[in-house]
Amino acid sequence: LKTSLTAGLIGILLVMLFMLIVYRLPGLVANISLIAYISLVTLIMAGFYVPEWRFVILTLPGIAGVILSIGMAVDANILIFERTKEELKAGRTLFTAINSGFDRAFTSIFDSNMTTIITCAILYFCGTSVVKGFALTLALGVMVSMFSAITITKNFMHLIFGTGNLKNPAMFGLRPEEIGEGFNVVETKR
Repeated sequence: LKTSLTAGLIGILLVMLFMLIVYRLPGLVANISLIAYISLVTLIMAGFYVPEWRFVILTLPGIAGVILSIGMAVDANILIFERTKEELKAGRTLFTAINSGFDRAFTSIFDSNMTTIITCAILYFCGTSVVKGFALTLALGVMVSMFSAITITKNFMHLIFGTGNLKNPAMFGLRPEEIGEGFNVVETKR
């Protein structure tokens, strides 16, 4: 159990380092969101712990479910940031690119999370106690992951970047020549 927790902590730290290196400032936002996500999952699981019910007890499969759900939370952030970068390359303003990136990534995030939750429900109702623990912690983690990706990350992105223009494309891991021209409205003669 201790070895698994240590491995999970090392994995989380490596993922956070990866997000910082690849996505730069949005990676920092993802790391803050990931810390909030881990805190929420821990609070929810601590709140469900009633010794008589044995609803959520962190066993080895339960820890595996939590670690897998952390991976899915990071995946949601990666989808959002890649969509945002695509919008910036198309010449959108920063505010529009962030909103459009979230909107375009939402369907992919929702589909993958719902598929995982349906699988968790099947595992919970058809599995043994060990499998039920894995399915329950994974389902709880995925639901909180959906919340944190859509609300926490989006709010932090708007808070940090505001509604201004993208003055430094390197913050998003882009070169200035990768940023496209937006649509300009030009008055013409009849």
